[in-house]
Amino acid sequence: MRTHYPRTAHLPWSPGATSDDVRARGTAALAGREVVVTEKLDGENTTLYPDGLHARSLDSAHHPSRAWVKGLQSRVGAGIPAGWRVCGENVYARHSLAYEDLDSWFYGFSVWDGDRCLDWDRTVRFLRRLGVPTPRVLWRGVHDERALRRLRVDTTRQEGWVVRTVAGFEREDFGRYVAKWVRGGHVRTDTHWMYAPVVPNGLGPAAPLWAAASGSEPDVPGLLAALGEGPEPAPGAREAAAEVATRLDGAGRTGETRLTGVLAAVLHREPRGALAARLAAGPLGMAGARRVADLVGLYPAVRQPFPDERRRAGLVRMATAADLGVLHALALSVPGGADGAAGRDCAQWSALHAEEAGLLGADPLGDLRTGLRRALGGLDGDAADRCWAEAREAFGRGGISTAAEAVAATWRWRDAASGPRLVQLCGPSGSGKSTFARGLPGVSAYVGLDDLRAERGARADQRANAEVLREGLDRLDRALAAGGTVVWDATSLTEQQRGLAGAVARRRDALVTHAVVLVGEAELRRRNGVRAHPVPEAVLVGQVRRYSPPYPGQAHRTWYVGAGGTVEDTAGGLGGPGDGPYGSGVTASGSGGAGTVPAGNDTGEYV
Repeated sequence: MRTHYPRTAHLPWSPGATSDDVRARGTAALAGREVVVTEKLDGENTTLYPDGLHARSLDSAHHPSRAWVKGLQSRVGAGIPAGWRVCGENVYARHSLAYEDLDSWFYGFSVWDGDRCLDWDRTVRFLRRLGVPTPRVLWRGVHDERALRRLRVDTTRQEGWVVRTVAGFEREDFGRYVAKWVRGGHVRTDTHWMYAPVVPNGLGPAAPLWAAASGSEPDVPGLLAALGEGPEPAPGAREAAAEVATRLDGAGRTGETRLTGVLAAVLHREPRGALAARLAAGPLGMAGARRVADLVGLYPAVRQPFPDERRRAGLVRMATAADLGVLHALALSVPGGADGAAGRDCAQWSALHAEEAGLLGADPLGDLRTGLRRALGGLDGDAADRCWAEAREAFGRGGISTAAEAVAATWRWRDAASGPRLVQLCGPSGSGKSTFARGLPGVSAYVGLDDLRAERGARADQRANAEVLREGLDRLDRALAAGGTVVWDATSLTEQQRGLAGAVARRRDALVTHAVVLVGEAELRRRNGVRAHPVPEAVLVGQVRRYSPPYPGQAHRTWYVGAGGTVEDTAGGLGGPGDGPYGSGVTASGSGGAGTVPAGNDTGEYV
C-alpha cells in the first residue's frame, strides 16, 4: 500500500511560509517532550518501499533526477520489512541550493511501520543498517521554544530545519509533533527545477563510504581517500573488495556491516593495532574502526587448522568480536598468502562448522543476550556483565543453549559487584591511560609499574623490570584479595603481557575490564615530545609496532578510549535500561563502575 508523506506545518516564526502552506498554531504539543532538530534539505520528498518508490505524489512519473534513487531502492529495498517505508529527501538534482559535499544523494528522515513513525534513535539505527544517512542534527533536548527561536542557519547554504519528537508517534499526530522553519524566499530560481536541465549536486569525501554501505560496487580509491589512507590501494585490494562485497550481498549483509567487511578487505595487509588507532580518528569513529581492525586481525585465524572438538567454543568467542558471516567472507576473499589454497579450505571448513552451529547469522547470540537481559533486569551492571560473559563461555562449550539455562547457570555471579574488580589499561606510552584511570570513581587501589620504578629512584630506569613486575603483581594480588576496584597501569601491549595480570585476576575470581586506548602514532609522538617523562623515540615506535589490542571476549567487558580520554565504544556488556550511553557501568563522562576479566579464555585462542 502506497502512502503519501504528510505536509509539514511551518512554525509560527518561519519566514518561508506562504499563503498555500500549512501553519502550526504553536509548539504547545511539544512541551515537556524531548525533540531533535535536523537540517531541512533542498530536494524532492521521496518514499522508498520494499518493492518501489514514489515522490510526494503517489503517481509521480519518471524524471531523470529520480534515476539514481531508483537504483538505491533496488539495492536497499530487500532490507525494508513488508508494510514499512522510508521517507527522505532525494537531493540528486540541484534545486535552489547548490550542495557540494553531500554524503549521499538520498537522506532518510523518518521510517514508518504502517501508520506509526519510529522513534528517532531507532530510525537512525535502521537507516544505518540500510546504508542511508540522516540529515545533520542541529539541536537535541527537551523542548524549549526559546532555544528553537535562537537557532541560526546559513541561509545561503541551508534551506532551514525540522523539529520532531524523539519518541515515535502515530500518523494522526504528525501535525502536532513535527514542524519546520524555512528561510524566506527559499525558491530562488526562475524556472522550476523539473523543467530545467538536471545538474547533479556535489558529493563529499564520505560519499564512497555511504555508497559501499548501501550496496554499491566498492570504489576502492574513493574509500581510501575518505579514510585519509592511500593514495594507491595495496595489490589485490580491488579484487578482494569486489569479492567480499559479492559474498556479503549473498549473505544479506547491508549498511555498516557491509562497509566494515569491504574496508577490511581493502586494508587486510595493515597491522591491526595501528590500523584501529588511525581509523578511530576518522569518519568511521571508534566503533567502526575497531570492528574493521578486529576483522583484519581475526581472519587469518580461520584460515589455519584448528581442532574440531574445540572449534565451537572458539567460534562463539569470535562471534563476540566480529560478525562471523563477514569474517568468513573476508577469509575466503582476500588473496592467498603463505597458507594459499589450504588456507581457503580451512576457512570453508570453519564456515561450515559455524553454519551448523547457527553462528553465521547477523546476531547469533542475540536471543541468548536478550533473554538474559530481561531476566536480570535491575541487577547491578557489573554483575550483569559478568553473568553475560560466563553465559557466553558456557554456550560456547555447549553447556547451555537457551536463555533460561543461562539464567540458571549464572547464579553464582549475581553478587559480582561486591567482589574484586580489575580495570586493566592497554595502550602505548603517552596514550592517556593513566589520565583516564585517575578519573575513574570508586578506585580502591592503583598499581602502576612506572610508579614502582619511581619508588626505586628513577621512573625511567628499565634495568630492574623483572623485579618491578614481580612486585607489581604481588601488590595487585593483595589489592584484589582486599576487594574493591583495582587499576593495573602498564602498557599491556600484547596478549602475553596482559596474561600476567589476568592470571592474578582469575586466581582471585575478579571481574576484569580491558580499557583499550587507541591513539594514532602521530598524536603519540606529539604527546611524547611534551611529556614530563618522555620515552625514547625508538621505544615508542617499537611499542606502536608491537601493540596488539585485546579482542572483545578476552575480558568480560571492554572499553575503547579515544584520543579525547573518554570511552567511545564498549563491547561485551549485557546492556539494558539504566546503563550509560556507552554500555553497562560506563557513564557519559567516559568512566564508571569497574569492569571485567578474561572470560574463561586462558589461552586466548580464537579458532
